[in-house]
Amino acid sequence: MSLPASFKNLKLPVVSAPMFLVSGEQLVIEACNNGVVGTFPALNQRTTEGFRDWVIKIKASLKPDAAPFGVNLIVHKSNPRLQEDLKVCIEQKVPLIITSLGAVSEVVEAVHSYGGIVFHDVTTLRHAQKAAEAGVDGLIAVCAGAGGHAGRMNPFAFVGQLREFFHKTILLAGALGRGDDVLAAQAMGADLAYMGTRFIATKESMAQEEYKQMLLKAGSEDIIYTPAVSGIPASFMKESLEKAGILDKILKGEVHEGEKLSLGDEAKAWKNVWSAGHGVNTIHDVPTTAELITRLEKEYKQAKSRI
Repeated sequence: MSLPASFKNLKLPVVSAPMFLVSGEQLVIEACNNGVVGTFPALNQRTTEGFRDWVIKIKASLKPDAAPFGVNLIVHKSNPRLQEDLKVCIEQKVPLIITSLGAVSEVVEAVHSYGGIVFHDVTTLRHAQKAAEAGVDGLIAVCAGAGGHAGRMNPFAFVGQLREFFHKTILLAGALGRGDDVLAAQAMGADLAYMGTRFIATKESMAQEEYKQMLLKAGSEDIIYTPAVSGIPASFMKESLEKAGILDKILKGEVHEGEKLSLGDEAKAWKNVWSAGHGVNTIHDVPTTAELITRLEKEYKQAKSRI
């Protein structure tokens, strides 16, 4: 096991993943105060000033023994706010930065300058190697079955490959929704479970109520992996694609990687086309975040005892 010192006292080895238009300050606060790492994308606030307000509110709301919180930064030229948002993270000493769409050593060094740590999303071995070279503290293996921009790799193969050359923190993402799954992630060599979809269906998530109810009805067979929304393959619920009027084109094979349908800009598209991973199979209710974490902890302990 390779965990940063600030992660040693977690109630569960879980990170609530930063989800676009879903993870807000209330979800982060509740996750951290109940013993798991809470995170959110900086771009869930429309402005850098609003982002700073959220960070300040989160810091003021955390208990002394709370888990650390994190912020997701899109490290890509398409994100005009990167430098300003990074300045806020440095100013406020955000404990964890999760970078996506680019591992840049300058960002890693900036975060390390105040004692923060950097985890990076990876879906391929090549991206993982580049991130390791950039000096990141953790690799998030986003495997097949994950929500959002998921990879295609089998988790057994991917985690094993990463462990051969990366000896820091490894997180596993992809269809994790139960305490049993958290233990399974550790058993195959990951240090932390990276859990997204299960936290969408909580009281504190910013997801629309219709989104949460759609999760309760969906099964893994209802998840479509397509580049149609953003040009990059991602997992979406079939029903939301159908309501957006684009399911037929996808099923006919009329959308290819690098292309996206005319849904307006990507942010607008993600408001109407809802993402989820294969873990929807195990989602049957919309509890509070505290209730969910208590349940996950119980399942985790039961799985340990059973084995």
